[in-house]
Amino acid sequence: VLMEHKATTIQKHVRGWMARRHFQRLRDAAIVIQCAFRMLKARRELKALRIEARSAEHLKRLNVGMENKVVQLQRKIDEQNKEFKTLSEQLSVTTSTYTMEVERLKKELVHYQQSPGEDTSLRLQEEVESLRTELQRAHSERKILEDAHSREKDELRKRVADLEQENALLKDEKEQLNNQILCQSKDEFAQNSVKENLMKKELEEERSRYQNLVKEYSQLEQRYDNLRDEMTIIKQTPGHRRNPSNQSSLESDSNYPSISTSEIGDTEDALQQVEEIGLEKAAMDMTVFLKLQKRVRELEQERKKLQVQLEKREQQDSKKVQAEPPQTDIDLDPNADLAYNSLKRQELESENKKLKNDLNELRKAVADQATQNNSSHGSPDSYSLLLNQLKLAHEELEVRKEEVLILRTQIVSADQRRLAGRNAEPNINARSSWPNSEKHVDQEDAIEAYHGVCQTNRLLEAQLQAQSLEHEEEVEHLKAQLEALKEEMDKQQQTFCQTLLLSPEAQVEFGVQQEISRLTNENLDLKELVEKLEKNERKLKKQLKIYMKKAQDLEAAQALAQSERKRHELNRQVTVQRKEKDFQGMLEYHKEDEALLIRNLVTDLKPQMLSGTVPCLPAYILYMCIRHADYTNDDLKVHSLLTSTINGIKKVLKKHNDDFEMTSFWLSNTCRLLHCLKQYSGDEGFMTQNTAKQNEHCLKNFDLTEYRQVLSDLSIQIYQQLIKIAEGVLQPMIVSAMLENESIQGLSGVKPTGYRKRSSSMADGDNSYCLEAIIRQMNAFHTVMCDQGLDPEIILQVFKQLFYMINAVTLNNLLLRKDVCSWSTGMQLRYNISQLEEWLRGRNLHQSGAVQTMEPLIQAAQLLQLKKKTQEDAEAICSLCTSLSTQQIVKILNLYTPLNEFEERVTVAFIRTIQAQLQERNDPQQLLLDAKHMFPVLFPFNPSSLTMDSIHIPACLNLEFLNEV
Repeated sequence: VLMEHKATTIQKHVRGWMARRHFQRLRDAAIVIQCAFRMLKARRELKALRIEARSAEHLKRLNVGMENKVVQLQRKIDEQNKEFKTLSEQLSVTTSTYTMEVERLKKELVHYQQSPGEDTSLRLQEEVESLRTELQRAHSERKILEDAHSREKDELRKRVADLEQENALLKDEKEQLNNQILCQSKDEFAQNSVKENLMKKELEEERSRYQNLVKEYSQLEQRYDNLRDEMTIIKQTPGHRRNPSNQSSLESDSNYPSISTSEIGDTEDALQQVEEIGLEKAAMDMTVFLKLQKRVRELEQERKKLQVQLEKREQQDSKKVQAEPPQTDIDLDPNADLAYNSLKRQELESENKKLKNDLNELRKAVADQATQNNSSHGSPDSYSLLLNQLKLAHEELEVRKEEVLILRTQIVSADQRRLAGRNAEPNINARSSWPNSEKHVDQEDAIEAYHGVCQTNRLLEAQLQAQSLEHEEEVEHLKAQLEALKEEMDKQQQTFCQTLLLSPEAQVEFGVQQEISRLTNENLDLKELVEKLEKNERKLKKQLKIYMKKAQDLEAAQALAQSERKRHELNRQVTVQRKEKDFQGMLEYHKEDEALLIRNLVTDLKPQMLSGTVPCLPAYILYMCIRHADYTNDDLKVHSLLTSTINGIKKVLKKHNDDFEMTSFWLSNTCRLLHCLKQYSGDEGFMTQNTAKQNEHCLKNFDLTEYRQVLSDLSIQIYQQLIKIAEGVLQPMIVSAMLENESIQGLSGVKPTGYRKRSSSMADGDNSYCLEAIIRQMNAFHTVMCDQGLDPEIILQVFKQLFYMINAVTLNNLLLRKDVCSWSTGMQLRYNISQLEEWLRGRNLHQSGAVQTMEPLIQAAQLLQLKKKTQEDAEAICSLCTSLSTQQIVKILNLYTPLNEFEERVTVAFIRTIQAQLQERNDPQQLLLDAKHMFPVLFPFNPSSLTMDSIHIPACLNLEFLNEV
């Protein structure tokens, strides 16, 4: 038992020791973990503090604290200096009092020494010694105070110096940080400005692209109207006339393989479509092109075979005619000819169908490519609209072809009946073989039938001969095209071999030259095509004017009869409404009076009738009518009124396509109607400048955003027509007024050598113009636009475009004529430009950017006046002529002609130095400026300050049927 008890005690102590050891280990491990965690946390806090210490805000806070400390120490130093001054003053006062007391005591001492008595002397000596001890004690205190003050002052100075050093360091860091922030802000501002410029440039390009599409759409719309009018004229004319539409069907019915004019028109339309879309957008697939080329070759071979067969057939027929008597002509069997012709017709129809399918596939490929490109660039709606209109026009042409084919089949069936009657004549005696042989056949009828068959044969022979001639001409034309293509292929192979031998730079230059020559040839071909189309357009316009006059006379008679019948009733209604309630800026009209409203307010309206009224009065009247239709919630009336208004404006512009005043009048009214629809649309962005009365005139029920877009497109079309008219008026004047007219007296006798006897266009009195003529014409344009209330921003854009055209035409003629590249022409040109700039400043048009468009011409005039000899002159020319390209500068220097024999020509070495200095420029490889280029127009929102109830309708408009509401 004792041993067990001892064993348990030993075990108890061992277990306790082991437990304490285990607990010690766990505690040490926990302490290590806590130390590591605290160390990690401390490191993180240290890192955060370091980052915070390096940050600009921390430095600013420290700087603020140090500045406060410096200010406090400065105040403390000032206070101590004040205390030191007061103590020094007190010390000086006490020393003065002590000195005075000592002198007084010395005097008293002397006085007492002279007086008898030892007690008084002892007493006085004691007082003197006490005073001396006090004086010594005061001196020692003063020294102690002075030493303490000097020590504190030195310490404060040291602290202030340290603080100033720290403040200087902090200021340097602050300046560095501010410089970094400024640099970053400048970089960000530069990047933002670059991005903004890029966005503006893209916006301008997109706007110009959209306006070009609107222009192309207007051209296609006009072409569609012309075709529709032509179709109506064709339908109205009686009889069967041969024109391009039915000529194609007749040719398709012939026995010869031919290319119909409708298919040629389709291919021309497709090519024109490709040109309008752009070479990059409508890139043709080479595989389709090669297939079509192969198909053309096969068709040529088949056509040759058919032509050989036709010649053999004609020879056989001629031999038969010579061998048989003429009476046997009637006995010929026509069934074989008809079968042969039908087979040929079926073959040709199948070939035409194949060609049409191939053409449709090619057109689909082009359209798909164009839609893909348009989808990447945005706005495919305009292109789809154009395609839909073209499809509708082609469908109408196809319907017309089918009608002509039906007529053709009727004629052929009549011919077959006549031939059948003629074949029945020789078998009159064989009555047993025919069931109707008992019937009597008149001999006169048989003779008439025979003559009719002869005439039809002659007609068919004439058609066959004409078609054979046409086919021969087509074959020759195709052979010429084939030879031309072979020559082009040979030339291209030669050029390719030559370019392989050249260096890369020379290859690039050679390629650019080849491309320029190709583009010039294409431009010449396109100009010829445009001239042909313009001739056709003039003819169609003349026909259209004749029919328009007839239609207008009929409409005028009907409208006058209707207006006279309704005038009295409408006047009575207006008077009743005026008595009942005030005018609220709305005009009511009946649905049947809409045509009369458009006629009096749009179609037959002349600007001279509204000379003394409010500008843009028709736009306000139309908006008041729209507002009443909106008030009555009549959407059909709104739609009909706006549609008829837009169509009426288009008809007026088409009729007066060369009248500047009429075009400007409707541009101002269209823009004002667009502004009214924006101002009274209820949109808060357009109502910021409205009064409370104008806010009451807003539309309540309809959102006319789509019509605003249509009116904006119409405004773009009218603006383009206005620019075209103004350019057509100014362009004949420009060369004579800017280059040939003697604007500075005395320079006409100073002509370049070699051109003294040359007569210019000034010799012709009819063709000579001066600068005053251009200025008078532009004054007339400006007066018309201002009187008709056109927006000032649009007027600025008009004159910017006109000045660009003056610059382009003048510079192009200067680059192409050697007789005007002289010093005297440069003087006259600079004087003329200064006169135009002065005119712009006098009309407050200098902010339009017109002067910037004249910059190339200004630099060309300065180039003609500068010296052209030394290296310094070349550097001056390069630094001055920044708006001219390298090619233009070199061209002017090559064309420069000295005034007399004493002046030297521009040397080749000088021109080469100019070229060497201008190599770094990335100028376009284009010598002449594009005189037809048009800047994209912008119509800024310009609200009106007039209220609708303040507008008065004059009686000259004949709008008595409108009721004021």
